[in-house]
Amino acid sequence: MKRMRILLLGSGGQLGWEVHRQLFCLGDVFAYDYPQIDLTKPNEIVKLIQNDKPDLIYNATAYTAVDRAESDEKNARMVNATTPGEIAENCQKRGIGLIHVSTDYVFDGQKGGDYVEIDKPNPLNVYGKTKYEGEEYISQSGCMHLIFRTSWVYSRRKGGFLEKVFDWARTNRELRIVVDQIGNPTWARMLAVLTTSTIMPKGQEFITGFFEQHHGLYHLGGKGAVSRFEFTKAIIDFLPESDPLRQTRILTAMTVDFPSPAARPAHSALNCDKFEKDFGIQIPAWHESLQLSLIS
Repeated sequence: MKRMRILLLGSGGQLGWEVHRQLFCLGDVFAYDYPQIDLTKPNEIVKLIQNDKPDLIYNATAYTAVDRAESDEKNARMVNATTPGEIAENCQKRGIGLIHVSTDYVFDGQKGGDYVEIDKPNPLNVYGKTKYEGEEYISQSGCMHLIFRTSWVYSRRKGGFLEKVFDWARTNRELRIVVDQIGNPTWARMLAVLTTSTIMPKGQEFITGFFEQHHGLYHLGGKGAVSRFEFTKAIIDFLPESDPLRQTRILTAMTVDFPSPAARPAHSALNCDKFEKDFGIQIPAWHESLQLSLIS
């Protein structure tokens, strides 16, 4: 069996770091991150595709600075939409499979319940708008693709939400966390395992048939909708009894208490039933993944 050649973009991020540790079992992985690559320069990515000749591309990159994107729309659009579109066009021309990760922020949060794949996006901010544009470019390219929308990705890596909570708790006896934003906390490792398990143990010669059977858009996040307040409280409560951070008080607040350049959706939780049904994989409850993340 010919070893599959896989191009991983964004290998240094929360998700990409975990994905790299899954993909190496599947074939030869060519992993890149900034400054090796710059997604504001799509020609650089096209050259990578031409040189590395992958059978599969996993795009774990994104312009995720939600507030900064409001004043940096040009670069946000290049990273989240224009360059993914160029990648998709090249995948279509060369018969390459593409896995791309998107976001719950394509929705406005006004549905009053969890979103399914056929719900119409209506992003509130530049980040969500450009991510949705990226989805559209990929789907319209005609390339073999899987787009996974996810929500509230976290990890123990520096800069991740867990470490931010711990840093806040070390310097504050009380934390005020918004209770009116609802989503799916998603452990980066779980997301990496589930998105790569969709192609395990497919070899290079099975790529076309696989994407003919499984393609398109899927919602994939930790199972269960929860507020940021409940999520943060669980992070502290799941710490060992001896950890002094357990003494931190978590208080409720409202989104309006923290003015920011970018609007956030109130309830952007994702219904992931389609993924479970199509791939025969059960998604763990968000709190189970959280507990594992704290001891791993």
